[in-house]
Amino acid sequence: MFDVESSAALTEAQKRRVVGRAGTFLRAVAQDERSQARNRELALERLVEQLRRALRVERKRVATKPTAASKERRLQEKKRRSKTKKLRGRPEE
Repeated sequence: MFDVESSAALTEAQKRRVVGRAGTFLRAVAQDERSQARNRELALERLVEQLRRALRVERKRVATKPTAASKERRLQEKKRRSKTKKLRGRPEE
């Protein structure tokens, strides 16, 4: 159990980020091994991983324009689809 708000290891900005993403308390449980010491190590590793995930800053996506070739492929596909759908209609007399 890790109390984010009373932690001296995190700055105020880091605390706000963790609380916003993961909550005020981080909790990790490990019952994988028979050894209590090993389970404590595993729980601590999981806690650290949760903290890292909560602190990670997502990079912003850079918007890019579609290439000319991709635009052309899209238009060709639309024309092909349109032709297919026109053929579904009633036959003309």
